Amino acid sequence: MLTEKDQQALISRLSQACGAYSPQTRRKYFISGPQWAAAYEGHALFHAPTRPPVSFEEVIRNYAEIGIGYWTTHDTDVIPTEAIGTDRQAEIVSRIRQALDQHGLQCSMVTTETFHHAVWAAGPAAEAPEVREYAKFRLCNTVDIGHELGASFAVYWPGSLGYQVQGAIEETQTLRWYAEALNAACEHDIETARRKGRPTLKHCLEAKPFEPQAEILLPTSDAMLAFISSGLLTHPEMVGLNPEYLHELMWGAAPRAALARALLAGKLFHFDINDGYRLKHDVDIGIGLVNPLDWLNVLVLLRSHDYHGPFNLDFKPPRTTSAFGVFKVSFPTAVDRFITLWEMAGEVLEDPVIGEATAALKAGGGVTDPRDVEAIVRANQELLTLHELIAHRIFQILIGAHRGRTFSIA
Repeated sequence: MLTEKDQQALISRLSQACGAYSPQTRRKYFISGPQWAAAYEGHALFHAPTRPPVSFEEVIRNYAEIGIGYWTTHDTDVIPTEAIGTDRQAEIVSRIRQALDQHGLQCSMVTTETFHHAVWAAGPAAEAPEVREYAKFRLCNTVDIGHELGASFAVYWPGSLGYQVQGAIEETQTLRWYAEALNAACEHDIETARRKGRPTLKHCLEAKPFEPQAEILLPTSDAMLAFISSGLLTHPEMVGLNPEYLHELMWGAAPRAALARALLAGKLFHFDINDGYRLKHDVDIGIGLVNPLDWLNVLVLLRSHDYHGPFNLDFKPPRTTSAFGVFKVSFPTAVDRFITLWEMAGEVLEDPVIGEATAALKAGGGVTDPRDVEAIVRANQELLTLHELIAHRIFQILIGAHRGRTFSIA
């Protein structure tokens, strides 16, 4: 029978056998670790906790040891709701700054919790004006926290912006009220940034198709883009997207296509990375453990468009993982899978086979008469086979076959 110490030694030995990037290498990438992800205790609607609570000091220290150079948080991950905006908040924020400085981390993003507390039962844009005023206060307070911690991004997930029963709210009015809260945050940000001599934050909306309301008013990144360009925002240039990979996948969409539309709109500010399954709930599995080929293609897109924003590790270590394993297995391996896939994406972009095939497709069959439809079909029908060949080549890069890796059956 293995003792707890023996089990931890086994985990450490097998982890080392898998190989890993050094903390120095990991810090070269804009990878951020959320407080909520590391502090997740394994609980959910039907789940009891399986891990003990951890403090932000412990999370920051472990991220530093792993080589995660950036830390992110919800306001109430670290500040009790009743302490928001008080001297107690200032004392906690000061302790966070000390912990970040001590371990050489930066705070890259802060986000507002507008979905858990009972005050959000009808959402941050409820009919009651006092709820909406409180929502404005919370968003503006998050701006203050962001500037105090040196963050560059603020994220808002309006998961409770919706309804349980039809006819209970008037959707257009609710969206106007929500825009008022974002407008207040942006105005406060402009004044705060001017006073502190800092750039304004990038304000990022995060979409999710399901939960906690039965129907969500802004369920997808495309809905968010429409909202930003609706004319309701006084500073739409300050507001962009924080898509989450799984949130786009959940409703059956293609995350890569959603990211492409955000890139075209110039609104891909921030990106939450994880994995999961289509048409399922928000399981938040670590990147690459379910859809590694899709993830490789996502990163090819982002590399080809020179995306240099954050990659935020918004996943939940499984309930079966121990508190020890969270920092010894879950986060190091998630970072390493991302780095491997990111570097593979670079290989895809430089691969001569893919390059030649893509160039041939773009050149076309050479028909000079653009109205001769039959000639166009004949001239391109063989070239179109290259679509499948390109996909095969990307698969080869994923498994290392392009470097000579082969498998045989004895």
